[in-house]
Amino acid sequence: MKPAPFAYKKARVLEEAVALLGEHEEARLLAGGQSLIATLNMRLSQPSLLIDINGISGLDGITLKSGTVEIDALVRHAQAERSDVVAKNAPLIARALPHIGHPAIRNRGTLGGSIAFADPAAELPACLLALDGEVEAMGPKGKRAIKAEDFFKGLFETALGPQEVLTAIRVPAAGKDTRAGFAELARRHGDYAIVGLAACARADGKGLKDVRLAYFGVGATPLRAKKAETALANGNIDGAVAALDFAPQDDVQATGAVKKHLAGVLLRRVAGQLMEPA
Repeated sequence: MKPAPFAYKKARVLEEAVALLGEHEEARLLAGGQSLIATLNMRLSQPSLLIDINGISGLDGITLKSGTVEIDALVRHAQAERSDVVAKNAPLIARALPHIGHPAIRNRGTLGGSIAFADPAAELPACLLALDGEVEAMGPKGKRAIKAEDFFKGLFETALGPQEVLTAIRVPAAGKDTRAGFAELARRHGDYAIVGLAACARADGKGLKDVRLAYFGVGATPLRAKKAETALANGNIDGAVAALDFAPQDDVQATGAVKKHLAGVLLRRVAGQLMEPA
């Protein structure tokens, strides 16, 4: 199939993109386009206007500021993969990036686009939740920060307003005691995960504390497994698996029961990663 007809406008500054969103109710933003173009071709999305934000300067940096890693919205996955700042200070994101699609997709896809699209089977939204990160958004009233736990509202639904543009994500920089774990199960590398798990914690002697487990592919949004977090912090891996209290729905990839079983398999794998020395 081919997309339905639409108009096209290339924004040069953020304020122009925000204004265009206000003028056109059915407008969509175009960044990497790796999700959007597919939905256009299948006519799942039929915007009246595509607003290309790739020409906006200052949205493609990765910086370390006062103990926080800030990744701008137009940073490509491949750029983040090559970043020493990400590798050293955001190891969970570094672990997740190679699992996203294939090299051609990572060359064009953006971190901001992945977060804003909010696919429940995508890796980066779960990483942002596990890291207790936040999103920066620009709208008619200026910029605001939105915590990850408040950002993902439902299936492909976020807290972004109709005139807001996601401009950056921020996560706490890793310390010497930071531990990160990531695993997913997919039919083929590059496919969307059947189930995935992003996790972080802090080393506490031979154990863990401040454990955060964020699953993807098991609900309409990335999901924290808080009861399992408590059990894992207490060193009880079997108890953590038993404490997984979500109920995935059947989908084209697997039944809910299979997903629940795989979630436990991944928890055991990721628990081992969290116990590894940094």
